[in-house]
Amino acid sequence: MAAVGDSSPDPSSEDPYVRLGLSQGASFERVQQARQECLDQVGDDPQARARVETAYDAVLMSRLRERQQGQLSEAAADASVREESVSKGSAFQTTGVLQKLQPRLQDAGQAISGIRPQVALVEGPGLWIRLGIGALAMVALLISSESVQLVLALGLIGGYVSAVRRGRRPLSSIGWTLAAVVVGLIAGGVLAAALSPSAVEQLHLNSDQIQAIPAALLLWLTALLLA
Repeated sequence: MAAVGDSSPDPSSEDPYVRLGLSQGASFERVQQARQECLDQVGDDPQARARVETAYDAVLMSRLRERQQGQLSEAAADASVREESVSKGSAFQTTGVLQKLQPRLQDAGQAISGIRPQVALVEGPGLWIRLGIGALAMVALLISSESVQLVLALGLIGGYVSAVRRGRRPLSSIGWTLAAVVVGLIAGGVLAAALSPSAVEQLHLNSDQIQAIPAALLLWLTALLLA
């Protein structure tokens, strides 16, 4: 039931009390009830609901200022105190939720960091080993078309093992190595299609070799740089 002095809500009014249909001395329960009644009346209209919430917030702020200035009646002051405690409770709940979410957000950030590629050139003996094996693989690929599948398979294994040995997670390692193969084969296919038959003949390579060259180079770079 409406409190004494309450009136029908007027959504067009600039006064938040009038907009919610409240009297200046409305109790805490009446303020909450008026807000809910107005929300029920406007339905799913987002703009109208926003105006109701704005009026409700304005009433809370007005009560707080008046209570600080000692201008509220005892009943209204009690309502203001309860409204403020509800607001603080909501803030504490929000803080608690954020505190619970923080470890999960940190875990998600670490997972993303583990997936994101990091580029760093191999140092020490490992660099020369990778350079030597990669050079031999490229020579074999250029000399014999029958070595295409073997070179790509060994490059895939080598890139994966290299990334894992450098500290990358196995799933991320195989993912980036496969990505290098796929991108390289697509680029090689485009290159093979763009070359004329006479140019291919002059290179003394067939289409399989031309398509495999970018993939082999990307795998070689993966073994050298992916960390």
